[in-house]
Amino acid sequence: MSDRFYLTTAIAYANNAPGLHTVYEVIGADVIARWKRMQGFETRFLTGTDEHSVNIAQSAETRGISPRDFVDEKVALFKAAEDALLITPDRFIRTTDPDHYRSAQEMVRRAYENGDIYLGTYEGWYCPSEGFKAPSDLHETAQGMQCPNHPGVPLQYLTERNWFFRLSAYQQRLLDYYEANPTFVQPDYRRNEMLGFIRQGLEDFSISRAGATWGIPFPIGEDGQTSQREDGSWDPEAGTIYVWYDALINYITGAGFPDDLDSFQRWWPADLHIIGKDILRFHSIYWPAMLWASGIDAPKHVWAHGWLLVSGERMSKSRGNFLDPHAVVNAFGPDGARYVTLREVAFDKDTDVSWDSFVRRYNADLANDFGNLVNRTVSMVNRYLGGERPAPRAAGESPLAEGWNDVLRQYGEKLDGYVLHDALDELWGFVGGANKTVDAERPWDLNKAAKAGDEAAALRLRGVLGDLVETCRLVGLAVAPFMPGMAPRVLEQLGHAYPYLADGNGGPAIHDLLAWGAITDAGRVTDTPAPLFPRVEAEAAEGAPA
Repeated sequence: MSDRFYLTTAIAYANNAPGLHTVYEVIGADVIARWKRMQGFETRFLTGTDEHSVNIAQSAETRGISPRDFVDEKVALFKAAEDALLITPDRFIRTTDPDHYRSAQEMVRRAYENGDIYLGTYEGWYCPSEGFKAPSDLHETAQGMQCPNHPGVPLQYLTERNWFFRLSAYQQRLLDYYEANPTFVQPDYRRNEMLGFIRQGLEDFSISRAGATWGIPFPIGEDGQTSQREDGSWDPEAGTIYVWYDALINYITGAGFPDDLDSFQRWWPADLHIIGKDILRFHSIYWPAMLWASGIDAPKHVWAHGWLLVSGERMSKSRGNFLDPHAVVNAFGPDGARYVTLREVAFDKDTDVSWDSFVRRYNADLANDFGNLVNRTVSMVNRYLGGERPAPRAAGESPLAEGWNDVLRQYGEKLDGYVLHDALDELWGFVGGANKTVDAERPWDLNKAAKAGDEAAALRLRGVLGDLVETCRLVGLAVAPFMPGMAPRVLEQLGHAYPYLADGNGGPAIHDLLAWGAITDAGRVTDTPAPLFPRVEAEAAEGAPA
């Protein structure tokens, strides 16, 4: 097993406060990072913000502030939302970071020296929020041409002299890479979409903006020499690096390129890029070619998730149908917010969601199923056994023990396969089985019989309650990547120590602790069980989309 794992999210466009749909992939990536840390991998998790664009410069000018002050303000909002959701990246990268400037410029120099960058003239549509757009990527409406990702942003028709990247030279290499690495792009149907696009033929694309000043200076002048002046400033005539070329490079900056090549050698290639389906082409076609042009390996895997939909329409700030992540946290708590988002929203395709569906999921799975299971298990151990924590029965004597290994195997496979909603489904099937065990075994009746002198009932009572305590321990520990704040509280109520740090580092390999009966030390449950997930009423919760 490799001893390291490097994963990234797309970097968010720092033009507004984030909605839940913006941080959704970051929550999922945080779960994967925690799972890897708890498995024993040395894990590096990168997320951050994309801060260079014409639109940001225009928005800042409208407000009478500098672009830097504008993005600083927005970045603070992203960090606050991620903190509220217990996101723990190893680095929050910004494309305004000095090492990223050096990284992007070095990538340009290398590609130029390799013969993959040349001067040309661009003529076509430009989206200030996203960049140059091919006509096939635009929608023609009664209001004119529109970018499907930014329908309210007026497009600009440009003709300007730019530097181009020779993407067409990498068509066959990309096809060969896809064939040699069949899981490079996942899910499979997304891979097939990208293969279809490559086979249609690839066109070179512009990687600079003439006249722009908010961005990373393009390091090469028209004469092929450096555009840096003797005083260290950059010639504005050279323009800036096109925002998408700049943004993609953050992944290698975050691994140490070009300042710390020892770190870069350790962490690159990335094991996993988690991105939205709308930017898959950039990550699975443009990005590998850019890396190869600079003598760098392509990433190992790109996972494309779908969109959050509201009544069939993409959730977005511009449409006004978004959820505020702080409102979701206020309603469900950070753990509940993480759970309902990743349980309700499939990680491999578009999913229609609503505030009511979140409330129903929270109440059914957390308040009723798991929260109630822990509460009544601890209460019954206190009431019937004086708080002494009983040992679970062996696999041959316990239906719950017999089923756990299969549940754990499937849960791990789903998590390792990044279908996070399916992983939770496996685990909560086991929770449902435990609640059925309580109803079938009726510990309250066993306790009455035991008090009346029935030794067999007394023995069975200890066995049943031991199985339920163990179930709560295993589920609480297994679901810790999803609900890291709740997991220590569950184990504390059961009288067990929680061995991991706040980010999932520092403990033993989690699979050692997830074996049935792995913890054999005697102990006591807490005297008073504390409710983990208070019920939420839909009409009382704030933050529902209009």
